[in-house]
Amino acid sequence: MELELYNTLTRKKEKFTPINDTVRIYSCGPTVYSYAHIGNFRAYVFMDTLRRVLKYNGYKLKHAMNITDVGHLESDADEGEDKIAKAARKENKDPYEIAKYYTDIFLRDFDRLNIDRPEIICKATDHIQEMIEFVSEIVKNGYGYETSKGVYFDISKLDEYPVLSDRKVNEQIAGARVEVDQEKRNPEDFALWIKAPEKHLMKWESPWGLCYPGWHIECSTMSQKYLGDEFDIHTGGIDHIPTHHENEIAQSKGKCGKIPARFWLHCNFLTIDGGKMSKSLGNIYTLDTLQEKNIEPLAYKLLCFSSHYRNKLNFTFQGAISANTSLQRLREGYRKHLKGTDDVEEEIINNFQKEFHQAINDDLNMPSAMSVVWDVVRYPKKSKKLSSLLLEFDSVLGLKIDQGQEKQEIPQEIQQLIEERKTARENKDWELSDKIRDIIKEKGYIIKDSKDGMILEKFEK
Repeated sequence: MELELYNTLTRKKEKFTPINDTVRIYSCGPTVYSYAHIGNFRAYVFMDTLRRVLKYNGYKLKHAMNITDVGHLESDADEGEDKIAKAARKENKDPYEIAKYYTDIFLRDFDRLNIDRPEIICKATDHIQEMIEFVSEIVKNGYGYETSKGVYFDISKLDEYPVLSDRKVNEQIAGARVEVDQEKRNPEDFALWIKAPEKHLMKWESPWGLCYPGWHIECSTMSQKYLGDEFDIHTGGIDHIPTHHENEIAQSKGKCGKIPARFWLHCNFLTIDGGKMSKSLGNIYTLDTLQEKNIEPLAYKLLCFSSHYRNKLNFTFQGAISANTSLQRLREGYRKHLKGTDDVEEEIINNFQKEFHQAINDDLNMPSAMSVVWDVVRYPKKSKKLSSLLLEFDSVLGLKIDQGQEKQEIPQEIQQLIEERKTARENKDWELSDKIRDIIKEKGYIIKDSKDGMILEKFEK
């Protein structure tokens, strides 16, 4: 059963065939200056799904993901202050202390989402010497030049630029890490290496003086070090396409004449209530935000499966609460099959397996894959064979369906009202039961009565 993936480079779905026996992947990791939000984590859930699908297909992996702890400036137009340095100044801490703290939090959240960690997690600041050597090779090959502000990449030397997007070159956002440099040969040339101002917090000795790296050079350097000149897959968010990934390709072509990855896969944006996520709107939500509302992190992961990774995903708290309920029902369905004694024909099992495999191999079509999962959960015969099948599927989902729901902290007041409502229903006092239900709702909880019992959900009033 062939695996097909949508390749941004060719703008079409293609049959995936690895270069050798081990699939080599590079993923753009976080800039660790603050807490990662759920919009960030959509891209890492996608990355996790890709890893799990490749493993399901029998491939071995060598996967590298960077940690950007220097060189990423405030604007995606590559202008402004270094994000790490700015956070360090704001919190009155050392930049390395800031980076370590937020790296640890990020990896903690990785584990809360049960994201399969890449084999290699590499920090930018551990690879400064390799970056200097990379830039030196670009300059030696005639693709880079020095100005009073830094070392720039000369895009006019390339046979084609850009290659991932269909924009005109004059629409390219300048990739400089500093204000527009009048010494640049072309307005669109981007900075490889930036000469540091006297008070800049993070800087290193180099052939061009005290400097710090550009964001793009970090990924090119680390991907080549761990994966070679050419590897199989590069992943990231669609916001990386027009500048960061274009410039990664340019740099690799300038050093070794090759586009580094054969497949470029990009995850679309998460929207909040149909709009953008922003600090001014107060809708920057983290996994902690969800847990405060008794929504499991893995429920967010399940929510991500409701939309294809190349489509936008709209987040609402009501949708997240529903996903939390669905996760409980998925685990309940698994447990019912685990306790089942019915026999299910092998043909039924094989058909479910085939449908699931076809879905995930169709460019990671998780909405279709989840449809198969729910068909198995709802299958009228309850069988241990089907519980084993669900566990097999969970090797791709990573939802820990064989584990119990995280305990929901229910206030004592709500517990007391639930008991009073239970007594009212036992006495068939439906008027009192409804009255207590309304009181509970006023306090931020919804009660749903089902054939499997009562379900309590917390919601945002």
